[in-house]
Amino acid sequence: MKIMSSRFATLLFLAGTVLFGLGLMTALPATAETPVFEILIKDHKFEPTEVTIPAATKVKLLVKNLDPTPEEFESFDFNREKIIAGGSQAVIFVGPLKPGRYNFFGEFNMETAQGYLVVK
Repeated sequence: MKIMSSRFATLLFLAGTVLFGLGLMTALPATAETPVFEILIKDHKFEPTEVTIPAATKVKLLVKNLDPTPEEFESFDFNREKIIAGGSQAVIFVGPLKPGRYNFFGEFNMETAQGYLVVK
């Protein structure tokens, strides 16, 4: 059995490394920044009351409480619950969700603090 020349072995190794690297590069998902949607709490109401987000995409909700009192951002539809102190803000990650309409509400002011995520 004849032994490979070291030059041929080096070329074979480099070719394998390049092909392996290309395979990994195509297998990795493209990294895109998470879309951010802002929701304000003002006068115990959500503004806007409807927020349209893309389907099948993880999004970041930036909820800013402009009231001096705390509010609890809650949704049974997309299973989130977060108390946001007065004058502060919170980040809530949601999704990916299927197309539809998902209710969220302020538990401390349920009569006025109502909103929807519209997923398209």
